[in-house]
Amino acid sequence: MPELPEVETMCRGIRPIVGRRVHRIEQPPCSCRPCTTEPSVKTMHRKLAGNTVAAIERRGKRVMLRFDNDHRLVIEPRMSGLVLLSDPPGVDHLRLRIEFSDWDKAPSLQMLVWDRRGLGTIRLLSPDEYEKNVNSRLGDDALVITRDALAAKLNSSRREIKVALLDQTVVAGIGNLYAAEILFVAGIDPRLRCEKLTRAQWSRLHAAIGLVLSEAIANEGSTLSDGTYRNALNQSGGYQNMHRVYDRAGDICARCGEGEIRRIVQAQRSTFFCGHCQRRSGVHPAVE
Repeated sequence: MPELPEVETMCRGIRPIVGRRVHRIEQPPCSCRPCTTEPSVKTMHRKLAGNTVAAIERRGKRVMLRFDNDHRLVIEPRMSGLVLLSDPPGVDHLRLRIEFSDWDKAPSLQMLVWDRRGLGTIRLLSPDEYEKNVNSRLGDDALVITRDALAAKLNSSRREIKVALLDQTVVAGIGNLYAAEILFVAGIDPRLRCEKLTRAQWSRLHAAIGLVLSEAIANEGSTLSDGTYRNALNQSGGYQNMHRVYDRAGDICARCGEGEIRRIVQAQRSTFFCGHCQRRSGVHPAVE
């Protein structure tokens, strides 16, 4: 489930490891489905032991540790992955442990990758590999893309706008939950084809992306009913308490007080929206 706000929160939570030197990288015993890990953990240890974490970076939905040799450890949490500095939700699904050797610095730290379903990926990439396999394949980050760039990439597309927003090659970082929230704030029907959006709608959409993602980051992301997402300190997020439409099918819209929140399926994913506020034509509400 982690999307841009959750991954950004994970990145902020693990920043205490910046400046720390790698002592050991190991794979804890795990009998569950293995994550994709490239190269092997033994090779990761050989290449990174003694190197220092130079920065924590994020690219779309990926957590990245950049080392002083310019290699990056790229972690994509996918549906159920977490990157932690504290105890994980359980020991059965630990996938990676990095211990740091700067014992003169308090407190001593280790970073853990935990993944209940084993759908995530962990890859150590050289600068050239990172550019080829990650950076060049993703669109502009959702927090920095301009209105004009967003419109230029999508305004000739016949795809429904909700589906298009999930395309990471167009804009990186928006997932299913936040796409629904963004379109509600923008007052845009999720079924509207991109080519039908007006200039004013593109402006509202761009503003809503910044508003919703910034709100979610400030509130440490969304922990849903399955309880999977936790921040780097193994604490719940708070943005789920602010969801306007997501997972609220059957509720009366809190903004208009008239429409009922509906649930439909687009590209095999649930979409939630207000049929009154998000009409395909007519007057739409401004961004909140």
